Amino acid sequence: MRVGVLILPEHRWGTGCGLWQQAEALGFDHAWTYDHLSWASLRDRTWFATVPTLTAAACVTSRIRLGTLIASPNFRHPVTFAKELVALDDISGGRMIAGLGSGVEGFDAEALGGVPWPRRERTARFAEFVDHLDQLLCKPAVTTRGSYYSATEARTYPGCVQKPSIPFAIAATGPRGMRLAARHAQAWVTLGDTPDFDDRGPGACMTAFQRQVKLLEDACVAEGREPGDIGRILLTGITPERPLLSVEAFLDFAGRYDRAGATDLILHWPRPEPPYHAIPAVFERIATEAVPAVRAGRF
Repeated sequence: MRVGVLILPEHRWGTGCGLWQQAEALGFDHAWTYDHLSWASLRDRTWFATVPTLTAAACVTSRIRLGTLIASPNFRHPVTFAKELVALDDISGGRMIAGLGSGVEGFDAEALGGVPWPRRERTARFAEFVDHLDQLLCKPAVTTRGSYYSATEARTYPGCVQKPSIPFAIAATGPRGMRLAARHAQAWVTLGDTPDFDDRGPGACMTAFQRQVKLLEDACVAEGREPGDIGRILLTGITPERPLLSVEAFLDFAGRYDRAGATDLILHWPRPEPPYHAIPAVFERIATEAVPAVRAGRF
């Protein structure tokens, strides 16, 4: 099992630079930042753009993989985003991961002045967004016409460092999203959340995760793909489970989700206040003591 970390883009670079470097020094396998225009309760506080943040992070690290979590069509077009991803992949030396999702209602869906799309349209847009992005990253020139997105002789020279292209990590919970992940992604992403907010204890969260894994496996079979070929990434910190309380809590959490089929965990970098409050000293112990054990399969 691999373990990554998510750093909110809320720090001026004088501080943020050290966090990304520390994430690499602590031995995390991958590091991510949220791809939002702002963040709910933090919308009136410092919040920097994702692509420049990852560009800067790529310039001060050398090993750790870097990714968006989660880029969506809410304010992105596949042509311009493909150009940004190609540049990021080049700057990072082939360490980029494109975390993609359909997006949700809220600030990102309204900030450009439009009316939020109905769920059906959001799902359809995302499918087309991913398909076009896949073409743009794999081919040097693309012309395509869709219901929502088009490209005319769009160039992405020199192409991705990673071949055939930057890997996709697609967030999905339902059958249609799982089919999209099975068709295009190298990894699937879930928040591990439950549909019933009145029952969100560890048992319910695990049941929800196992149900999603089954949907993913069914989608892989339907797409003619071996289910074990796609990574399964769990973003922690969204549900009431608290793996960052102690080394023991993390090892127990990681062991349970490893047995349930997760291949990767993503932890939030500790903040001094909610959301994602955690004690930095405990987080560092988890990174230096527990993560190597988890990576080696010792729970």
